[in-house]
Amino acid sequence: MSRRNHVDPVPPTRPTSSRRRRALLLATVLLTWAATLSPASPALAAGYERGPAPTTATLDAARGPFAVSQERVYSWRASGFGGGDIYYPTATDQGTFGVVAIAPGYTAGRSTMAWLASRIASHGFVVINIDTTTRSDQPTSRGRQLLAALDHVTGASAVRDRADASRQAVVGHSMGGGGALVAATSRPTLQAAVPLTPWNLTKSWSSLQVPTLVVGAERDSVASVRTHAEPFYESMPAALPKGYLELNNASHFAPVTTNSTIGRYTVAWLKRYVDDDLRYHPFLCPAPAPSSAIEEFRATC
Repeated sequence: MSRRNHVDPVPPTRPTSSRRRRALLLATVLLTWAATLSPASPALAAGYERGPAPTTATLDAARGPFAVSQERVYSWRASGFGGGDIYYPTATDQGTFGVVAIAPGYTAGRSTMAWLASRIASHGFVVINIDTTTRSDQPTSRGRQLLAALDHVTGASAVRDRADASRQAVVGHSMGGGGALVAATSRPTLQAAVPLTPWNLTKSWSSLQVPTLVVGAERDSVASVRTHAEPFYESMPAALPKGYLELNNASHFAPVTTNSTIGRYTVAWLKRYVDDDLRYHPFLCPAPAPSSAIEEFRATC
């Protein structure tokens, strides 16, 4: 029988080794891409790095790596606080920035904290430095005003598009520091708090859930570390990320003028816990040794 028109069945082809390699490569790429979408992805858990890797020199400098602009918040436009100034990075290629509110001490105005507000902003934060509604406001009122200021930045300010409402912190001096503790206790979703030579009649902060750096001053005669900063720190939960920095030979008013030690550790604490930037961890843990500037530093590393 003629086989002219007969066609033998063609066996199914198998991928060549090069085709198999390409298929495996494509599968690997797809799996890697899918993993970046998972909330548990290491890429997403790395934090919000903003700016270059830190050094002691950059943290001690008067300005960080970001250029900063300033926006005035007039008292008649402020809801729940006395107005203030917003300092923010001018960069538009770094994504959004964490938000920090700062309160001054008893009888003081925002000018006393302006040096620190602009310095923090220059390291990649949107910072509102507030006036209180009256200069005699007590810590509880100052705490509420700090939270109102954060809400203003993220909800109503001209720079709200630069601010990340999920990453917020509070800082304050004296009664403003006591207010920072009040704010952190009442809003446990905050990422960090830094009370500076804080004053508050409440001594126990056992319910605090916010990573907190307490800064005291060895020669503070207004809010002595023995009756304020130290018991505040000791009362906080042992498992809480917390630090206690005591400035060597410093007074209650050390935070109201430029101070490189306060600047260094305030920025490092905010970067570590607001930005979750682990590049700043070595500046805090292990705790720095005593020096001409530091009387004592404790930390739950």
